Amino acid sequence: MSHGTVQDSGPRLRPSRPPLAPPPAPEKRRRKAPRQQFRGLVSPHTLGTTRGRVIYWIVLSSVVLGFTAVFVFPLYWMVTGALKSPDELARIPPSFFPDELNFDVYAEAWDQLELGTFLRNTVIYAAGAWLFTLAIDVTAAYALSKLRPVLGKAVLGLMLATLMIPPMVILLPAYLTVKDLPILGFNLINTPWAIWLPAAANGFFIFLLKRFFDSIPRELLEAASIDGAGPARILWSVVLPVSRPIIGVVSILAVVGVWKDFVWPLLVLPDSDKMPISVGISSLSAQMPQNVLMAALVIASIPAIVIFFVFQRSIMAGLTAGSLKG
Repeated sequence: MSHGTVQDSGPRLRPSRPPLAPPPAPEKRRRKAPRQQFRGLVSPHTLGTTRGRVIYWIVLSSVVLGFTAVFVFPLYWMVTGALKSPDELARIPPSFFPDELNFDVYAEAWDQLELGTFLRNTVIYAAGAWLFTLAIDVTAAYALSKLRPVLGKAVLGLMLATLMIPPMVILLPAYLTVKDLPILGFNLINTPWAIWLPAAANGFFIFLLKRFFDSIPRELLEAASIDGAGPARILWSVVLPVSRPIIGVVSILAVVGVWKDFVWPLLVLPDSDKMPISVGISSLSAQMPQNVLMAALVIASIPAIVIFFVFQRSIMAGLTAGSLKG
């Protein structure tokens, strides 16, 4: 070994490398905001102009007034026709406004057509139909919705299938059933039962009630069941108080349906002292002047019109109350 040479026997240290930098994150692509698509007949840009707003309101007002005139004109013609004389009614071309306002014709129609008796009969039929409709349809809808019988869906399907059958098709079988009640053999002709029982068997009302009952939380019924309430108690104390909107709708539709019905009472109530107001006016129409007949029709229409305007909001709210669950 030569002098001046130093032998390094220790381990050699390698220079440390800097840590690798993480790869750059990929740039996020900015999503383009979707363009709003307007599916209306008139775009917001057009409505923003003065010309567009003017045309829009003219068209809207014309359509609303046109449809209103189509539906209201028969009522207007009936009311003004009652105030005209028979000669003025027969005038050609007809006059749209009466020459003289004669309100005595309403009192004459009340006395000559005995509207008091017919109105009393109609109130009895409507009230009985309302009670039987609530008693039968509410319990049937509650059983199908909450008690869940074995063949519940099949029974509901058969009830809804009856709505597809035209009323005139089942008119004769229903009449024969009322004339000779199966098993019991009773004849219900000229009795209020001929109006009450068919009015209560309504598949549409059962469907409406069931839809609403389905939206009632099941936990509410289970809490009442834990407290010891039976099915009848739950229906009376829990289900009915929260179902007032739909029960109000069914009540109004049932009363108005009996009030305006004509063909069925004409068949099952032939006696003059048992007729409702629709059949009674028709049976005496040939003997009365036209203005007196129109006055009687106005009197007969007032209760149904008043009921509709008073409970209009309840009808719309009840029809849509059970459409959404949760």
